[in-house]
Amino acid sequence: MEKKAWIAEADKVLMHTYNRYPMVLDRGEGMYLYETDGTKYLDFAAGIAVFALGYGNREYNEALKAQVDKLLHTSNYYYNEPAYEAAKALCEASGMDRVFFTNSGTEAMEGALKLARKYYYNKRGAADSEIVAMEHSFHGRSMGALAVTGTKKYREAFGPLIGQVRFARFNDLESVRSLVNEKTAAVVMEAVQGEGGIYPAEPEFLQEVRRLCTEKDILLILDEVQCGMGRTGTMFAYQQYGIEPDIMTSAKALGCGVPVGAFAAKENVASAMVPGDHGSTYGGNPFACSAVRTVFRLYEKLDLCSHVKTVGEYLWNVLEQIRQEFPIVTAHRGIGLMQGLELSAPVGEVVSACMKKGCILITAGGNVIRFVPPLVTEPCHVDEMAGILREALSEVSAKTNE
Repeated sequence: MEKKAWIAEADKVLMHTYNRYPMVLDRGEGMYLYETDGTKYLDFAAGIAVFALGYGNREYNEALKAQVDKLLHTSNYYYNEPAYEAAKALCEASGMDRVFFTNSGTEAMEGALKLARKYYYNKRGAADSEIVAMEHSFHGRSMGALAVTGTKKYREAFGPLIGQVRFARFNDLESVRSLVNEKTAAVVMEAVQGEGGIYPAEPEFLQEVRRLCTEKDILLILDEVQCGMGRTGTMFAYQQYGIEPDIMTSAKALGCGVPVGAFAAKENVASAMVPGDHGSTYGGNPFACSAVRTVFRLYEKLDLCSHVKTVGEYLWNVLEQIRQEFPIVTAHRGIGLMQGLELSAPVGEVVSACMKKGCILITAGGNVIRFVPPLVTEPCHVDEMAGILREALSEVSAKTNE
């Protein structure tokens, strides 16, 4: 079937919750994706920061094939070896003590919020806790995760959401202090805001929020769904700030394509949950956890965090050059392989132009081009992307100046 006709048929049965690009992706190889008609794209989006290992990693694929032939699912009534090994690897990498596996980052945030409120309930004997979240944050689209997402457009049509959530200004310590009180169960934030426009937390801000939470026995929840798993050059972004959360969430590159998430916590917090408090039919199944344990093994084998630091610095320098070349690029920020260019021109036009030229990029925060490629990216791929981006920016700049 011709591509346009195929897309028209697909649109009849898929819910219109995405404005999809007119592409029908069929396969991937390394840093590249291919449509059913063979059209090739350099991928600088990685399925929204998911496919850290690139496409077609043989060791990853073989591990999953072996698990398919062995055991896919058991439920959480029983133990399974991949879940234990995946949990152990995640604890060792994060500094947390216990893990609950979910099916997504959104579900991980739901679990983290429940754990924080149960901890508060055990401490105070009352179900009247409050949460402090950040403006312009993004934590997911379910009702709980949406309630702590600090961007109005995502929330306004779906109220009433879970209550007692208040929003502070990111990187503004006094804003956080002003909202904290004796009923505050947790402060939740991303170490690097992703969907909000690629805003890293300032070191003093995150460190002082950690001190504030410790002082007042408030839990600090850090959402590492997008900025974690090596994307900023350390396994988790908070490790660059010299602090640890009480609860952290992970997903996306945790499974590198297999739908899996997790929330993890320190022992004193995790112990607030008892049998019956939380559950998931699929969470922690052998197949998903086989993906997780393989991902951690490959990260270590490939020394990916060190690689991200090196290539991330190269990407930073290239994007800085582009910022200086094009007046429509008004800001550049980020860490490692999680960077963004803010534009004064329509960002969608630049992304579409890049796509037509064979490079996949995505947006964030309304007017930001987001660069979240697979972590196996090499400088040659950065150069290839930059050449296409320069062409697209030149075209859009010319239109803007007409």
